[in-house]
Amino acid sequence: MRLLLGAAVTAALVLGPAPAAFADNEAFSLDDPRITESSGLVASKKHPRVYWTHNDSDDGSYLYAVDSKSGRTVARVTMQGVGQARDVEGISIGPDGDLYVGDIGDNLGGTWDHVWIYRLPEPDKLGDQTIKATQYDVTYAGGARDAEALMVHPKTGRVYIADKKRDSNGGLYEGPAELRPGRNNVFTRIGDIDLWTTDGAFSPDGDKLVLRSYFGAQAYDWKDGRLRGDGESVDVPMQRQGESVAYSPDGRALMYGSEGAGSEVEPVEAPDAPESPDGGGSSGSDQASGGGQDGAGDGSDSGFKTGALALAVVVLAVFGLKGLLRKKS
Repeated sequence: MRLLLGAAVTAALVLGPAPAAFADNEAFSLDDPRITESSGLVASKKHPRVYWTHNDSDDGSYLYAVDSKSGRTVARVTMQGVGQARDVEGISIGPDGDLYVGDIGDNLGGTWDHVWIYRLPEPDKLGDQTIKATQYDVTYAGGARDAEALMVHPKTGRVYIADKKRDSNGGLYEGPAELRPGRNNVFTRIGDIDLWTTDGAFSPDGDKLVLRSYFGAQAYDWKDGRLRGDGESVDVPMQRQGESVAYSPDGRALMYGSEGAGSEVEPVEAPDAPESPDGGGSSGSDQASGGGQDGAGDGSDSGFKTGALALAVVVLAVFGLKGLLRKKS
């Protein structure tokens, strides 16, 4: 019995812990051929590894749930009760777990007299389905704007929109304390943004706001419902047409998405990223590149573990057989 126990312990020590599960902050592709103009991105609160996205125009009132491990669409949600979507540009998720969808783009250069926000519960089960959404009419104090970034604060639930202007003309707009259907919800300017903003996201703790453009991004400190400071530059990967950004659920990575069929979602370490459970501060992009120095090192380690496992199995079998023979005699 001692030998059997010793063999089992030896095998466990040699083999080490089981491989880590796929994280929510690793690179993945949007493999669904229906997703050709992904323009917004947000991590699910109910379903691990799942991100929600949508096309920006001429697609209908659809949302797509994508499994980031496989790149496969695991649900297409049709929003009911919102009419024909016009130019959906952003998606976020509130502290209540509801999805907020921004039909806020204005291809006429900021001349539409109003835009819309749609709100619907994130489904408990994934799969193609139709969900009733609430529609909110939105206008801006000071006149119409062309916008692509919709963000819901993860603590207060307040909704914010960043428009797509630069050279001191761009701004961050705050919605009313509570959005109400059947009435005009006026968004007021609370800050200047010098960026061609294509998307934005709050950190999970609500202390950072990141806004991205096609080729860059800015991270701002957020306190008491306002931007603090001028922001800091954040790395953005080279992409075909950088349209979206989301925080990974653990807050350690910014997930950047692009338009185009089969486009990639790529992680970059988030500013002030919390440390990983194992003590490291690296993002999913570092994990995805592997921990070994080269391929040969990984292969030899794998071979060693495989041999150790085979040896442990043989030892267990031999001593188990001897135990049976003793009992029969």
